Amino acid sequence: MFKFPSIAFIGGGNMANALVSGLLNQKCPSENLHVIEVADTLREQWSAKNISTSSTPDAGLTNKKVWIFAVKPQQMKEVVLACKPWLSSDTLVISIAAGISIGSLASWLGSDESPYQNVVRCMPNTPALVGAGVTGLAAPLGLSLQDRDTATNLLSAVGQTVWVEDDRAIDAVTALSGSGPAYVFLFIEALIQGGESLGLTAQQSKELALATLAGATKLASNSSEPPSTLRERVTSKGGTTAAALAVFQDSKFVHIVSEAMRAADLRAAELSKEFGA
Repeated sequence: MFKFPSIAFIGGGNMANALVSGLLNQKCPSENLHVIEVADTLREQWSAKNISTSSTPDAGLTNKKVWIFAVKPQQMKEVVLACKPWLSSDTLVISIAAGISIGSLASWLGSDESPYQNVVRCMPNTPALVGAGVTGLAAPLGLSLQDRDTATNLLSAVGQTVWVEDDRAIDAVTALSGSGPAYVFLFIEALIQGGESLGLTAQQSKELALATLAGATKLASNSSEPPSTLRERVTSKGGTTAAALAVFQDSKFVHIVSEAMRAADLRAAELSKEFGA
């Protein structure tokens, strides 16, 4: 059985809230958790959950085996350097900040000549808020197997985990699953609006759209066949689905999705240049 380590969350926003909720649901003791958050209102919310808090990094970090940085990319370097005085040689540092590379984290925590190796960069997504997230993770070659397992167990509290090779792959994860829920929400919006334009009520359209996506996703997850085969089975020659898919194809739907993901991937790389120096 996994023994939960002591954990400090640096940043107490939505993703930290999702992770803590998941950890508590997995029977992680609340006394193992600590949140550092500058906003008074958020600290009060954490205190109401019997989670210890502080407004700034302090010596209490020394006693925390895992540090999880959940702050915005533009704040990351300043916050990491503020925590660094209390870093121990065996502290596992996990970052969920978009665009901040493993190399930058390792350099800030150590030095350019001797980068810190106990670092994991990961990209969760917002379905983690309901325990249905997926997180991509990457780490330096020097990270121990034990620390890899710890990171996997912690992030698994809010959904699935997928290890990838490096920063480049994490940028791709960001473009696919990190930003992906927004693409799905946009498609849901489009389905609802389309249903209304055809005479359904807003509520009817919403129920049908949500159930359709949930059912199709479950079918694809449970099937051994690729999505392309499942799509073909719904598409009778000369039928209604074929007519709809022809419009998607004429509009270069697959190309649009690919280009959108490429834009997200490039932006992740730009964030690394902007805030990772």
